[in-house]
Amino acid sequence: MTTTPEPLPTRPAATVMLVRESRKGIAVFLMRRHAQMEFAAGTVVFPGGGVDDRDRNADIAWAGPSPDWWAQRFGVEPDLAEALVCAAARETFEESGVLFAGPAGDPDGIVADASVYGDARQALAQRSLSFADFLRTENLVLRSDLLRPWANWVTPEAERTRRYDTYFFVGALPEGQRADGENTESDLAGWTTPRAAIDEFEAGNLFLLPPTWTQLDSLADRTVEEVLAVERQIVAVQPNLEIQGDNWVFEFFDSDRYHEAREKGGLGWRH
Repeated sequence: MTTTPEPLPTRPAATVMLVRESRKGIAVFLMRRHAQMEFAAGTVVFPGGGVDDRDRNADIAWAGPSPDWWAQRFGVEPDLAEALVCAAARETFEESGVLFAGPAGDPDGIVADASVYGDARQALAQRSLSFADFLRTENLVLRSDLLRPWANWVTPEAERTRRYDTYFFVGALPEGQRADGENTESDLAGWTTPRAAIDEFEAGNLFLLPPTWTQLDSLADRTVEEVLAVERQIVAVQPNLEIQGDNWVFEFFDSDRYHEAREKGGLGWRH
């Protein structure tokens, strides 16, 4: 008799939808994961990653809405909310070079050129430096007011590689900064409109997992100002994952539209 294995435990994670205005409307920064990556190889994603142990109880220099505010929006405990915001800012800096921080003592100040912290960025990525220590050394504070809560997706229980409990943030590119995508996890990065990314998925030119596709759909045809003004009700979404023939098939609240788009491009998610 075959028994169903216990689901893998989930690891909290943070993902940031980095947005800016362009001539074609709102643009979002996306990266394609290396084909050799163990998890979600070859997929197009937003910057982000798992919460690091040093994101927790970090005594981090902070400005903007408190961990209690974030905890209420995400429906988690304040200590986890603080770690998620820290991970969101850290991962965005590591993977795109964009830094949601400002000088200590100046509540309205925002870093205008994050490239001057290139050595620290590399040390953060190598885990030889914590984000809290980086901010403290450079006399900076994390600007949580530059981020907004957006969504929460949990990896399906059928996934046998690793599972995440991912909290999505949205944040506008700070004036003067640039996103470069210079990291070890992606082989392609750049700006595009949400609608163009969805169209490329339907054309079979890139692959989007349901959480990314859904968030792009939620951003499409809005302005940055409109997106930042949205007050989202955050409800956890955990798709069901089934095997149909040779493909994994996701089932979630908008899966019919997702699978219709995927099938147009002849894309599958093979097990």
